[in-house]
Amino acid sequence: MDFYSLLLIAIALSLDAFGVALCIGLNRGVRIKGRVLFSACSGFFQFLFAFIGAYAGVLFNTYIASVPKVIGGALISIVGILMLKEGFQNKGECPVIRPGTYFILGISVSIDAMVIGFTVLNNINNNLIILRNTLFIGVVTLIISSLAFVIAKYLKKIELLGKYADYIGGVILVIFGIKMMFF
Repeated sequence: MDFYSLLLIAIALSLDAFGVALCIGLNRGVRIKGRVLFSACSGFFQFLFAFIGAYAGVLFNTYIASVPKVIGGALISIVGILMLKEGFQNKGECPVIRPGTYFILGISVSIDAMVIGFTVLNNINNNLIILRNTLFIGVVTLIISSLAFVIAKYLKKIELLGKYADYIGGVILVIFGIKMMFF
């Protein structure tokens, strides 16, 4: 996988965390500790789930059957459609933050990374490359969610972007899935 495709996937996966981070950042009751904890959790779980998915995909391809690019592209498109659906269901509402929910939020914005790892990152038989790619996804998520807190601090009107982050991420994944299936 080339760098630009990996970067596009990492950005698309991190947009869920970006939207939640904007909502958290716009909440005046959340302290810096909570912001750092959310960014760390979202980055870590994006890495962990992408790694688990990629390793499971390698095992599946090796011992059961190879997942063709068409099936992988279709699954990525389905994840994108599910992100779009989630955006319609949330209607741009921000989650209520209580102590201890940062882990749950980090997990919830990262579950789609497991599917991406299983379908896209599984065709590499080198564990070091899988680790590098999944760490890259986690670091991009950490940076983008931290950036959301900086943006929310200075630009309170950016809430509109957080409202549509699920849509943007969903469209990017659908386009990437179509590209994977046909090109």
